[in-house]
Amino acid sequence: MIMSQLLNYVAVLFFCVSRASSLDTFIAAVYEHAVILPNVTLVPVSPEEALAVMNRNLDLLEGAVTSASKQGAHIIVTPEDGIYGFNFTRESIYPYLEDIPDPQVNWIPCNNPDRFGHTPVQQRLSCLAKDNSIYIVANIGDKKSCNASDPQCPPDGRYQYNTDVVFDSKGKLVARYHKQNLFLNEDQFNAPKEPEVVTFNTTFGKFGIFTCFDILFHDPAVTLVRDSRVDTILFPTAWMNVLPHLSAIEFHSAWAMGMRVNFLASNLHYPLKKMTGSGIYAPDSPRAFHYDMKTEEGKLLLAQLDSHPHPTPVVNWTSYASGVEAHSVGNQEFTGIIFFDEFTFLELKEIGGNYTVCQRDLCCHLSYKMSEKRSDEVYALGAFDGLHTVEGSYYLQICTLLKCKTTDLHTCGDSVETASTRFEMFALSGTFGTQYVFPEVLLSEIQLAPGEFQVSSDGRLFSLKPTSGPVLTVTLFGRLYEKDSAPNTLSDLTTQALVMFIVIILIVYSLYW
Repeated sequence: MIMSQLLNYVAVLFFCVSRASSLDTFIAAVYEHAVILPNVTLVPVSPEEALAVMNRNLDLLEGAVTSASKQGAHIIVTPEDGIYGFNFTRESIYPYLEDIPDPQVNWIPCNNPDRFGHTPVQQRLSCLAKDNSIYIVANIGDKKSCNASDPQCPPDGRYQYNTDVVFDSKGKLVARYHKQNLFLNEDQFNAPKEPEVVTFNTTFGKFGIFTCFDILFHDPAVTLVRDSRVDTILFPTAWMNVLPHLSAIEFHSAWAMGMRVNFLASNLHYPLKKMTGSGIYAPDSPRAFHYDMKTEEGKLLLAQLDSHPHPTPVVNWTSYASGVEAHSVGNQEFTGIIFFDEFTFLELKEIGGNYTVCQRDLCCHLSYKMSEKRSDEVYALGAFDGLHTVEGSYYLQICTLLKCKTTDLHTCGDSVETASTRFEMFALSGTFGTQYVFPEVLLSEIQLAPGEFQVSSDGRLFSLKPTSGPVLTVTLFGRLYEKDSAPNTLSDLTTQALVMFIVIILIVYSLYW
């Protein structure tokens, strides 16, 4: 009896201590880093030269870490490629790689730097975390030897991975993630044989991690939220902005809202490649964001987040739209290209009204009212339902209200950064065939609209107030992951090929004429 009472007392004490040590909120930091690039070379540099480049970047990251810690941050995220840059071949990146062990080895590199060979970068990151009592998320390269017993072993006898690492506030390695979905120019790296679902627990919530291009695919991104039930996603990225729908702050904040999760996105700052856009996003609204194409400076962001975001109602993305009667518009529809995809568009000719446009199984419904109908600006409602096949293959359903580049309807879908038309109200919905829909609102000068819109449980993206700035786009960006493998019909491929051919001809024509 005494032993039973003692065990109960210990259990209650443990529960109380656990509750007392857990935090309801935490301070998150992300750093948009102006990366220092090595000289481009096809011949590998010496390990000493590689380390010199990495230490120059780590010097800058150290300043951000120290500043974040002094401001009370619990965790800081730094960008993909932030320590060694980019433009590598498989051979030229090798001197920059280290052997990164499985976190289960229980290792603090700062205390025992030589346990897994020469690991100066991991040692420095570990000491930075330990000395500043902060979690650090960084992106480096991992190398793993293999031999002929492994039928998938590369010819050079090693795997090379684009790798995220996390060190806790005591300097311990607590997470290692190998990027699954490599972008087109990442030939220097291998993808892991199976997607890695990487999580770790803290006193301020459960975290998951993935990298850049991973966000457009189901694994591991959706799995981390749906199955692992993480509270916060950590997202190192080297994101090149593509308007109108895939600018960094626009899409990453939309993913946080669509997946109902905190999202910490740290981008490289390299305007020459259109790389900028970092943020701290809660499920209901951005807490802090940064977009800067004009300067060469890095930027540290901090914001407070809930450790465990409050549950929000599950959205039925087709509920409202399926009950809307589509009115005939005769032959007023026209086609336009957005990032090589052929959209069906309808011009918004009045200052306000209700419009519907359809493509295949997707019908998009819009109610809106502009502050004024300007003669020098044209807006259109567009729909796309198909397989995107450029720089990756993924199936999309998109409803979008957007500003056309000029008053020529052929420019609807072109990249636009400024506008003059504000909207008194808008409500956008669609007959989506997926539960994975990401709501975007982007204002002039590439700005977000925190607190100005909401998503209803029946699938409407609607304004809460007149927009604070002129509108570039209001979009529902849907992903049908199960259709990624192949187009529905041969005609889909033919259409995509024809669109690409026309775009290439237009580009060549513009260059020579």
